Amino acid sequence: MWLGYLQPPKLSLPAARPLLPYHHAMAYDEQLAERIRELLADEPHLTERKMFGDLAFLVGGNLAVSASGRGGLMVRVHPAQSERLVAMTKAQVVEMRGRPMRGWLRVGDEDVGTRRQLAKWVELGTTYARSLPVRQTSAKRRSPS
Repeated sequence: MWLGYLQPPKLSLPAARPLLPYHHAMAYDEQLAERIRELLADEPHLTERKMFGDLAFLVGGNLAVSASGRGGLMVRVHPAQSERLVAMTKAQVVEMRGRPMRGWLRVGDEDVGTRRQLAKWVELGTTYARSLPVRQTSAKRRSPS
């Protein structure tokens, strides 16, 4: 004997969406991070710290550059240099919560493709970080490869 009222309701499920490809185990560009490590191999007081999807490289506890989770590089420069660098290059001022952050620049992948291009930005960031007072940090010294 069939009891129709016990039949489960028909569910209308949305069409399955295709899965997005999984590209990296880490949010930042690991190859870019390795290239930065090579340039900073002899830098004293260098630490690395994962921050907000980036891998930050700190000199004396001050952020110098980071392999960005958005692609490319984030560079810390003297705030007075920001406008000039933005005018002379393709770098853009970093915005946080809709506010421009003078002294913080975002440099696209296409502008750090060669060793020379990357070295220019890493040098700008480390020069400024070295000019700041040393900060105590809980970041651990990077392990040698």
